[in-house]
This record gives sequence, C-alpha cells and structure tokens, in this order.
Amino acid sequence: MKHLFYIISFGIISLALVACGGSSGKNKQAQTPAHKACPSFQSDSAFRYIEEQCNFGPRLLGTPEADKCAEWIKSQFERMGCAVAEQKVEVSTWDGTKMPCRNIIASYNTSATSRIMLCAHWDTRPWADNDPNPNNHKTPVLGANDGASGVAVMIEIARLLQSQPLQGVGVDFICFDAEDMGTPEWAEPLTDDQDTWCLGSKVWAERAATSGYRPKYGILLDMVGGRGATFSHEQVSMYFASNIVKKVWNLASDLGYGQFFPYQEGGTLVDDHINVNTIAQIPCIDIVPYFADGPSSFGPTWHTINDTPENIDKNVLEAVGQTVLQLLYNEQK
Repeated sequence: MKHLFYIISFGIISLALVACGGSSGKNKQAQTPAHKACPSFQSDSAFRYIEEQCNFGPRLLGTPEADKCAEWIKSQFERMGCAVAEQKVEVSTWDGTKMPCRNIIASYNTSATSRIMLCAHWDTRPWADNDPNPNNHKTPVLGANDGASGVAVMIEIARLLQSQPLQGVGVDFICFDAEDMGTPEWAEPLTDDQDTWCLGSKVWAERAATSGYRPKYGILLDMVGGRGATFSHEQVSMYFASNIVKKVWNLASDLGYGQFFPYQEGGTLVDDHINVNTIAQIPCIDIVPYFADGPSSFGPTWHTINDTPENIDKNVLEAVGQTVLQLLYNEQK
C-alpha cells in the first residue's frame, strides 16, 4: 500500500481521538446477536484472485500490465453481475510527473437505495523502498498483499452475492488507483508530504461529494491477507466511525475470528479512508494490519520484494472476508 505510518501526527486527530479508541473487551457485545443466513467465504477462491492479479506483474500507473489487470478486474465484477464504471484522470505524482489514474467502480443491486461501500486499492508500489536490501529499493513491488488482497476479497464477495442475493441492500465496490505513489524513502530531500499518497481516492471522493453519493458507511480493505496479520482499531477510523469499528470487531468475535480482530488500539495512518471521510464525508473505517513489533507496523513484506502470493495466509483472508460478508447479510431488510 502507500502508507507512511503515524502514531499521533495526523493533524485533525486530537486527544479526544485517543480517548475514543477501544483497547479491551469492554466494547464486546454482552450477548451474541442472531446473524442472518450467509454464504461461506471461500479463501481458496480469493487466493486465486490474488494470484491472477500478480500474474500481470506490478500494476504501475500507465503500464501495459496495469491496463491488462484493470480490464481483468472489470471483467470479474461484470461476470458477477455488477454494473461497472471507470474514472480515468491524470494525477501529479510526488515529483510532479503527470500519470494516468484509473478508478474502477462496480455496483451490485443498483436499484437498492440502502447501500454499503467496500473499497481497496489495486495499484502497487513502484519501489520496494522498505526492503532490507538497499539494492532492491527501486525495484517494483508485486503487491500480493498490498493491493491484490483487498481487491480479491471484494471479487469473492461479489461472486457470493450473485449466488445468494442480498435483499434490499446494494453494495458498491471501489477499486482505487494511485494509492501507493507516495514519496519514496530514497527521495532527496525526503519530504513528509501526505498529499502524495492516495491520489485515486481523492479524485473519487471529490466526485462523490458533488454527486450526492451517500452509502450508510464504507469499509476499506488494505493488506488483508498477510501472514501473522491482526487488525487493531485504526485511530482515524475510530475518530470518524467508531460505531462501525465496534460493529465489525464485535461481529468478528461472534464469528470466532477474535484472534484476528483484537480489541486494542492500532496506529493513526494515511490511507484512502481519509479522503472518503473528509472529502466525501462518508463514514469509512480501515481494516488494516498493525504489527506492534518488527521493522514495519504493516508487517515484514510491506514495500519489499517479498510481497508475493507465497506470503499470503488464507486464514487471514477468511477472517476478513467472512466478517465483511456476514456484515452485509446482516444489513438486509
């Protein structure tokens, strides 16, 4: 993914944000609710979607590999019965270079007025600038986890929605481009410029704000398949949509995935959900890993050449996919 990781530095987050973060089982519902009938998320299928994306190679802005992958993503959602649209624009990257950006929007059950938004980024980092070997710092990242995993979970959810339709609820799957184009660590001088990240979601959010698009809430899926991943309460999510965070984490616990969704504070980070919350003004949370120990808070393969399918854990995919899928079915009228 993109991110520069901030523990407290995001400007609009104050001490009030820290106070609202959940850090214990106190947020857990006292009684497990009855859940509506829901298909079983197939992690093997989601894993194959990761592999298929990676087979195109790194998905870098404006490259033939990216164009081929974009067409594949579109075809998968169309095959699942979704209406698909695109936003094609030009964005300025960290060094001022103009690059093509391509957001993909797939909508399930377009007639439903009650809607949920799921989103992920589909581009990959052009530079493995967090790799332990400096010789790899300008090598593109394959992005099995950082990009492909979120898209794969959404495609698998779309497949299951087609097999067992939702009643009275629509789902919009947003695939953001140009999330991971932020200033590389080797840039000189290195600037801490948050605006160089999440370029595609900024374009999408600006258009959503003027179009009046108002789903009930959104969920961002970022790096949701890495080995050893657990998903703590990301603090921007808690600031803007703590009720949705608690709803998702309680549900994960009810379904037996509590070890993947601990009731503890994570970090505060720059990700696509910031644009969704602040520009589109749609309450949106981020399901994103938090590694308290290690070289990166996002896990050992983040922005390295080791972000490959071999380092994906299907159990993590299942925990995230089944939780989000059940959430959608529980929203039925």
